[in-house]
Amino acid sequence: MNRYILAALAFAALPATAHAQAYVQVHGGFDSVSVGGESEEGVAYGAAVGYEFPLSENMFAGLEAGYDDSSTKACESDLFVVGDEACLKTGRDLSAVVRLGTNLGARSQLYVLGGYTNARIKATYTDGVDSESEGANGDGFRLGAGYKMSFSDNLYGKIEYRYSNYESDFSRHNALVGLGVSF
Repeated sequence: MNRYILAALAFAALPATAHAQAYVQVHGGFDSVSVGGESEEGVAYGAAVGYEFPLSENMFAGLEAGYDDSSTKACESDLFVVGDEACLKTGRDLSAVVRLGTNLGARSQLYVLGGYTNARIKATYTDGVDSESEGANGDGFRLGAGYKMSFSDNLYGKIEYRYSNYESDFSRHNALVGLGVSF
């Protein structure tokens, strides 16, 4: 509970300038997940909220919290008996990142990002009669870069690359496009 109060106080302490903007966005794209050297691809999708403020005339910083999910899944059949199946599926991915960037013009920005991420992986096994499942969370770090283009005062689009590295030799690459609203 104390960390939520500290986070609220940190947001309240951010500069309240005329150019500071809060935003919400949706995004989706390519997801490549690697576990133990084996990789699977799927579709990533999610949403984020954030706050961006100027550091100087051409530089800005921001904080962003995101929720993502993915269709990435790997299954193997007939492992122990005919008709059984074992699957490994990615689950939700929560993140908190800091963004630092530069204005390329009146309507475009280039930025880098880095921060914390926590992803869930779920393993299931079905032998044709019974089914068992177990999930685990992995903490890690996220690094990335992106380009943002404003279409109007409040509507923007972006492209972004993200690399996330978690515990137990688990990592992911994302190539995303997004659409957001600033206010």
